[in-house]
Amino acid sequence: MRTIRASEIGTFLYCQRAWRLRLEGYEPENQAELASGTELHFRHGRTVILSGCFRTLAYTLFLVALALLAFYAAGRMF
Repeated sequence: MRTIRASEIGTFLYCQRAWRLRLEGYEPENQAELASGTELHFRHGRTVILSGCFRTLAYTLFLVALALLAFYAAGRMF
């Protein structure tokens, strides 16, 4: 059984003829543009993951700051 990739489904939905030609062994002539798009998606994905890590770090630091403030305020009361 052959694995069907999401890009293949996208090709089929966009142009069934292009999908069929690709199955028959024809390759698109715009290989440089395709490689550029793949690289762009890779960099964007890396940026999204990194921003999620920074957001988690920011929430953690905020909670630590709130805990320290609570301890400081409790210590000043007694």
